[in-house]
Amino acid sequence: MAKRYAVIGLGRFGASLAQELTGAGQHVLAVDVDADRVDELAAVLPRVVRADGTDPAVLRALRIHEFDTVVVAIGDNVESSVLTVLNCRDLGVPYLVAQAQDEAHGRILKRLGVDRVVYPQRDMGIRVASNIATGGIIDYVRLSDEYGLAELAPPRSVLGKSLRDLDLPHRFGLNVMAIKRGQRVIVSPRAEERIAEGDIMVVIGSAAGITRLQGE
Repeated sequence: MAKRYAVIGLGRFGASLAQELTGAGQHVLAVDVDADRVDELAAVLPRVVRADGTDPAVLRALRIHEFDTVVVAIGDNVESSVLTVLNCRDLGVPYLVAQAQDEAHGRILKRLGVDRVVYPQRDMGIRVASNIATGGIIDYVRLSDEYGLAELAPPRSVLGKSLRDLDLPHRFGLNVMAIKRGQRVIVSPRAEERIAEGDIMVVIGSAAGITRLQGE
């Protein structure tokens, strides 16, 4: 069942998020104070409006509290970010995500009761560094300082072996969530599943374990 999302702030991160959610079949309201930005994105987003999130009356008129999740994607203006978050909290938004530009901004957002703080610029840097350091990693999502979710091309040493033989949980502290094989996705693969050339493994676990697996 599709959920309702509101994304307030349509910079690079906010616009990309709104488009991804829309593409995934979710109901998305995209909001920005810049009329030119709203006009630009109207061609690719079904519902985009010009509105100022720092004005509680405006958010109330948008019935912002009725959305399942609201994302405050204002990373370049701390004052606007904080005011918008406060308005969302006062209006009873059930789940609030906010973008932070740095750790200090993030601490403020957490103190304001934001359910999840995201750091797009920092996490992109970690992702790029991971790709450079370990060439087999296709994508990496940081879950915490120590753990992450990675899509990776399996090293040649694991090809033809079953997940049982590889024993990744004990050897590397990793669990295989899925295997992408061409157009097919094998979710929660069985222990008997063998890794084939061209497969993409989706694993979750420690960043150190992911790096060690790539060094096999």
